[in-house]
Order: sequence, then structure tokens, then C-alpha cells
Amino acid sequence: MNQFMTALMAAGVVLGGIDRIFGNRSGYGEKFEEGFRLLGPTALSMVGMICLAPVLADVLGRVIVPFYRAVGVDPGMFGSLLAIDMGGYQLAKELAVETKIGSYAGIVVSAVFGCTLVFTIPVGMGMIEKKDRGCFAKGIMLGLAAMPVGLVFGGLLAGLSWSECLHQNLPVFGAAFLLLLGLRKIPDKMVKGFCALAAGIRILITAGLVLGAVEFLCGINPVPGMAPIEEAMEVVASIGIVMLGSLPAAELLRRVLERPFAALGERLGMRSVSLTGMLLGFVSPMPVFALYRDMDEKGKVAAGAFLVSGASLLAAHMGFTLGTEPPMLAALFCGKVCGAFAAAALAFWLEGRRARVKDGE
Repeated sequence: MNQFMTALMAAGVVLGGIDRIFGNRSGYGEKFEEGFRLLGPTALSMVGMICLAPVLADVLGRVIVPFYRAVGVDPGMFGSLLAIDMGGYQLAKELAVETKIGSYAGIVVSAVFGCTLVFTIPVGMGMIEKKDRGCFAKGIMLGLAAMPVGLVFGGLLAGLSWSECLHQNLPVFGAAFLLLLGLRKIPDKMVKGFCALAAGIRILITAGLVLGAVEFLCGINPVPGMAPIEEAMEVVASIGIVMLGSLPAAELLRRVLERPFAALGERLGMRSVSLTGMLLGFVSPMPVFALYRDMDEKGKVAAGAFLVSGASLLAAHMGFTLGTEPPMLAALFCGKVCGAFAAAALAFWLEGRRARVKDGE
């Protein structure tokens, strides 16, 4: 798996680079450039948290470790409440008692639940028009309901047993249940809460970036125990290299599947733009949010469900994994793909059933 995906990314680099040399005639060179331009936003979103991860692990560990141990769960699972590229991986590894569980929590669970909690929901609710937020929230709820499918399959490939996957994810499942309940009962308040959470994380990340930069430039260490900013930038650079190839490769895949998606969309009773949006979601949720206004209701729900597990697989998350812990790539890929397609299938089935009941009435 690792060698195949690495070769695929390298082929994407070559495709994008050649097109750029010849003036971006086919559009792959533009995707190549976009991968490089994303280095800045990627660094802003994660460097500060990587620098602060050891300090946070020390502070939070005093509270989190005893609680998690009391319920028989590895403390590293706490890191999965943050996105993989927003400090979730580092926090999971720092807190983990067992190495393989720290890797599983920081790579697989952080890339699914953590990403949904601190990025997909607050950003999506902010970008999507108010009239479409109900469909998006419904999709998120279905995605969370299907999430255990991806977490279990990803866990098996990470070296955990079925029982370990289920038991170690008890806090995640509990948090997901509360999230489901909140989105159903008090959606407006949940939106405000997620926006506040995202703002708080942004402040923390910026503070970590400032402290790391000051230490690098002046040799002053205001917060002992921080990771050097050079290490964080190395992780960002490895992600950027992968995105140089992943974005052109994803664009090629989108073009190849455009006609089949149009035919499949007709069979599923939805616009092809919805299926295209799901594919784009594997690269980034941002274009999916922009396409929401053009989707039909069924597609909006399915796209929201798909993003819970599928978001950013072929760009940031794959790049992060290849740059930090390549042996976990198969677990990441299988976990996110299985969870995403299970969520989409659940959405198609429930929305189709609802439509049939409505027609019968």
C-alpha cells in the first residue's frame, strides 16, 4: 500500500510538473502550484499546536490520564479529539501508554472524529448557506452514526483487535452521541459552540507559533518543554511534497470519473455534482461547501455524511501520515474510505426510503 501510494503521488508530481513547464495547458500544473501554495495555510493551522503538544500533554495528562485509566482506555485516545494535523497526532503520542494505540488514535481516529469536531463542522456551518445547514447537520449525524465502521476497520489494520477497537473508542463514541443529540435538539447553539471552539483552537495555535518563532529567533524559551519549531516545519514540508502530487492525481481521477458519476447520479436519483463533491471531499472539504448550493437535498445530506470520515484523505491527511508514520497509511486509508462509503450508503438508503414514503403519502 505504502509503495503504491508513494508511486501514485510521484506520478502526480511528474504530471503536474510537466504541465506547468508547458504553461499549465491542461490544468494539472495549476493543481501542482496549488499544492505548494497550501504550505502557508497548512503551517498556520498546525505548527503552533505541534510546538505546544508536549506542554499540553504534560498539563492535560494530570487530569486525563487518571480518568482514562479508570475506564480502561489508553490516555492517548484523548488526542483524537483534535484533528490529525492540528495537534491530535502529537497529543495522542505524548499521552499514550501503548505505542500502537497512540498511533491509532493520532492517525486514524484524529483524521475522522477529531477533524469533524474541530474543522468540518465549524467551517462547514460557517460557509454553507443557512437554508442548507439542516441538510448538512443531518448528513453529519449520519456520518457519525456510520463512523464506527471506519474506526474498526482502521483499527484492525493498525494492529488492534475488534474488542480493542470498540473499547478504546468508548470516549469517542460517547462524545459522538452527545454531538448527535446536540445537533438534533439545539442545532443553532451547537453551531455557536463549534465556532467558539474553533476560535479558541485558533488562538492556541497562534500562541504556539509565536512562542516557537521567538525561541528560534532569540533562543528564549518562555514555555519549557515545547517542541522546536524546526521539527514542526519539517512535518509541514513533507505534507506539502505529497500535495504536489496528490492534487494533480485527484484532478485526473475527477476527470476520468466525470461521466460515470453523471450516469451513477441518474441511477441514484441525484445530481452528478453531489458525487463530484464527495470525490473532491477526499482532497478538501472546502470545495464541497462551495458546491452545496448546486446540490439537491439528497446530495447535500449524503455529502455531509461522506465528509465525516472522508475529508482531506488524499491531501493533508495522507501527506501528514507519510511524513510522520508511513506504516499507518493503510490503516488511515482503509478507515477513512470504509467510513465514508458506509456513511454515504446509509444516507442514500435513508433518503431514498424517506422519498418513497413521501411519494406513497
